[in-house]
Amino acid sequence: MSTPNDGTGMNPFAIAQAQLDEAAAILELAPEIHTLLREPLRELHVTLSVKMDDGTSKIFKGYRVQYNDARGPTKGGLRFHPDETIDMVRALAAWMTWKCAVVDIPLGGAKGGITCNPKEMSPGELERLSRAYVRQVGRILGAEMDVPAPDVYTTPQIMAWMADEFAFMRGHNEFGMITGKPLALGGSKVRDEAAARGGMYCLREAAKMLGLPTKEATYAIQGFGNAGHFAALMVRSMFSGTVVAVSDSKGGIFKAEGLNSARVLEHKQLTGSVVDFPGAEPISNDDLLELDVDYLLPSALENVITERNAANIKAKVVGELANGPTTPEADHILHDRGVYVIPDLLCNAGGVTVSYFEMVQNAYGYYWDRDMVIERLDAKMTDAFHAVHEKARDLNVHNRLAAYCVAIERVAEAVRLRGWV
Repeated sequence: MSTPNDGTGMNPFAIAQAQLDEAAAILELAPEIHTLLREPLRELHVTLSVKMDDGTSKIFKGYRVQYNDARGPTKGGLRFHPDETIDMVRALAAWMTWKCAVVDIPLGGAKGGITCNPKEMSPGELERLSRAYVRQVGRILGAEMDVPAPDVYTTPQIMAWMADEFAFMRGHNEFGMITGKPLALGGSKVRDEAAARGGMYCLREAAKMLGLPTKEATYAIQGFGNAGHFAALMVRSMFSGTVVAVSDSKGGIFKAEGLNSARVLEHKQLTGSVVDFPGAEPISNDDLLELDVDYLLPSALENVITERNAANIKAKVVGELANGPTTPEADHILHDRGVYVIPDLLCNAGGVTVSYFEMVQNAYGYYWDRDMVIERLDAKMTDAFHAVHEKARDLNVHNRLAAYCVAIERVAEAVRLRGWV
């Protein structure tokens, strides 16, 4: 699970702008479009007063940033985190804009957050906080305006509370105003595993392009949260591959013969960590990244592959299930060394893609079975992978820059056609 701390001291929004600038130069983007795309179109800051269980009231800061809606209503997660900042929210909203465009779904990008520590709050306090947020921000939300979703430390239950509060405000149900909901309230099947499953489709296509095996291959997964543990299970079910290492915030485990991912998940659910899994050796998060494996899946923190360790990455393919695990300097080092990186904009876009599917199902009140969701997710991710792969080849750039170029071209075209510049 990613966190709002970028780990480098560099402003995360400055990183997002620098990535845009690099792609804009290659695309020779018109200066006025470039300038427009460097900043959010709108953002809302709110102050929330919440009654706590002890009878006192506590004040929280909340945010919602709608970065760009040229291609459609904005879409993006909502984080509850003690270190949440407006610049992190801005950066994530920008990245959501490009992520929606790279998988070619008709949405713009947004993000939201509340500065709080949900681990220190009761369910009742979290419910009151969630409803307070919707009362303040609900005026700019809606299926045709801006649609939140779960992110760091937010859950389907929190989405359900928010949907209920929004319905109370509007006087009627509008379940399409938020995604990642429980199935009983209009959620979509496959949503919980969507980010990992989308990443697996990208891994499959990369293996085809590079002539690499997936079946007789080894995998290391940094981060055993939602995306990481689903990825570990799918390595076995989809590829019959061998997961040799996994980790979480408390440490990692390694077993050369392969880990039983289902049992590791059971161990973590019982103990709170993968650490001390029977029969496995301990390994640090840093050492896991440098293992001699075929596929490395960073699925946790931002900026874990940097200029300090990029030269030591031995994996042939890096699939970014986390947001921003690789710094810009590391991108160039990995590219020069021939490491094939599937960037986060593409690799973990399965989550927003199935969120979009949820919006579609909510809109016409008919819900797809699991096979239909999987089939359509596969088609979207496969098309997006090849669009990025071909752009990288045509421009002779690394895949992250190619993904930005694909996305920015699409958003820029919508901006031009709408006459915004």
